Amino acid sequence: MNQAFSLSCCKGSYIHQLLLFVAWLFCIQDAVTSQIQVGHQRLSRSGLFDPIEVSPTVFPNYTSHGEPSIPVYPALPPAYDPILSGKCPVSFADISSIMEKTALDCSQLVAPVVANVICCPQVSSLLRIVQGYYSRNSDKLVLQNEIAEDCMSDIFSILSSKGGSNNISTLCSIESKNLTGGSCPVKDVIKFEKIVNASKLLNACSSVDPLKESCRPTCQPAIAEAALHLSAGDLSVDDAKIMAGERSHIDVINDCKGVVYAWLSRKLSPDASNKAFRILTACKVNKVCPLEFEQPLEVIRACKNVAAPSPLCCSSLNTYIEGMQNQMLITNKQAILCSTMFGSLLRKGGVLTNVYRLCDVDLKDFSLQVNDGQPGCLLPSLPADVVYDNITGFGFTCDLSDNIEAPWPLSTSITSFSLCASGMCAGVLEFLVFFFMQFVVSVFLR
Repeated sequence: MNQAFSLSCCKGSYIHQLLLFVAWLFCIQDAVTSQIQVGHQRLSRSGLFDPIEVSPTVFPNYTSHGEPSIPVYPALPPAYDPILSGKCPVSFADISSIMEKTALDCSQLVAPVVANVICCPQVSSLLRIVQGYYSRNSDKLVLQNEIAEDCMSDIFSILSSKGGSNNISTLCSIESKNLTGGSCPVKDVIKFEKIVNASKLLNACSSVDPLKESCRPTCQPAIAEAALHLSAGDLSVDDAKIMAGERSHIDVINDCKGVVYAWLSRKLSPDASNKAFRILTACKVNKVCPLEFEQPLEVIRACKNVAAPSPLCCSSLNTYIEGMQNQMLITNKQAILCSTMFGSLLRKGGVLTNVYRLCDVDLKDFSLQVNDGQPGCLLPSLPADVVYDNITGFGFTCDLSDNIEAPWPLSTSITSFSLCASGMCAGVLEFLVFFFMQFVVSVFLR
């Protein structure tokens, strides 16, 4: 609580800059570690969306590298006119292209297997855009509780009418409170623009580079800094109680990030907002393995002392991986994380030999497979959408679908593997060093 007030009181000072840096560094560290813990039964993760467990009855077929798949569902279900509440003050016609894209990305039969990578990131982007459109005719950046419930109901009705899944709210852990700003103490445009350096924020996020943002971020730290300012600004007694007891300051900052996204979508076009938000989400999604790992006791027993190819070890390993493959499609960078995490579990159990190499385990083996012996599919790490046309039906664009050996960890510690090895955070570290050196030099030159 004292920290929050000191941030606003010391604005412009070096202490304030350092506190901003430390808080932002904490957020980056939290996103990378993602609370990876080993339990007695499962390896649990914390990411942008809750873990998804699915056993799909329809398995996509995939063709060669970069090609859309053979159809999963031959035709879109017939569209119908949705039943709306009439109480949501958002013109959905103005964002019809985003609604269409979201319905396609969350189509009935494919939503369970692409929820983590395609569907839920697109739904999240849609909700932020809805907030922005609502605020264009209001001085509020968030919706009141009653309005939020009506708008959420209308959104799901429209998506369902266009072929979207009826289970999106469960798959993506979406509630009407996602539109209300939560515990963020600043929720209107006037206070927002008094507290936040709006021009700096807009300049950093108006054009997000999909290749650079995950490694050398410019928009992410700008959003984090703006959210930090909002979380400490214009606190009432009730807000102070929330920050002191009911919710942590980090939770308040996360709620304020939602308000920052709403302000950005107020300023940007729907397509520009959607592109930017999807890229930012991809940066976070690719830092977390979304798969569930049961403790591999049978694999450990079969592979613990092997030093050469072993039919018993490889059979046990392949059986375990086949069970894991039924969960969902993942990206190439998620596959690197997943294979490293699973390998770390094996090493911790005493399997020191690289059984991935002995048993020909590839990265694609950690993603959803097909039922006709064709290679599996790894989605690209950049934002992707479901592909559909009237002839080929539904499909996905695959990346790294050739035989690339899964990386074997060099340590028994799950938290010791480096995301930088996959090119994900080397730029982040470089940015942090540059930022800190700039701060130190500015202090000693004064």
